[in-house]
Amino acid sequence: MVSSDDFKKLDKILLFNDSATNDILNDFIGSVLKSIETQARSAKAVGFSNTVIIGIKEGGVPLAGLIKKNIKNHFKIDCEIGYVDMTLYRDDPFTVKKPIKSTELPFDIGDKDVILVDDVISSGRTVRAAIDEIFDFGRPKSIRLAVFIDKGGRELPICPDFVGKKIEAGKDEIIHVDIISKEKRVDKIIKT
Repeated sequence: MVSSDDFKKLDKILLFNDSATNDILNDFIGSVLKSIETQARSAKAVGFSNTVIIGIKEGGVPLAGLIKKNIKNHFKIDCEIGYVDMTLYRDDPFTVKKPIKSTELPFDIGDKDVILVDDVISSGRTVRAAIDEIFDFGRPKSIRLAVFIDKGGRELPICPDFVGKKIEAGKDEIIHVDIISKEKRVDKIIKT
């Protein structure tokens, strides 16, 4: 999170406006749904009883909710949804600056097909920390990663299965995704 004092020292550049962000979002969710449907057909499964959606707090929460809503609308199936806060599992100073939220996994994670959702991936450390926390709750059958924006800069061998858009950005640039306000947008924030 960027504090209000830090925000004053930053320049924002609009990368995608409302309509472009909405198009990317629809394509992103569509690719996740198509993959789930293909997997269910190949397994001759009638539903998604084994699929759960887990959003990484904070940015993955609204995206996870949208994926769940679209699965329900498209397939008439209500997948279980949960959220992880990986703060205590981080291996960098980020953990000191961020208040701890609660993890909410109100289901048995054992042998489930997990769709792990986040808004932006860069180094891969947040995803690694989220996976570590998930394994503290049980051993899933599989984990597939869905990220809305891939800004590059990977420090760990983690690759998303679903990506809305790839954007090149430096370490000192922050990608801010806003899909819950009236006007959806994606900004690049540059420290000045």
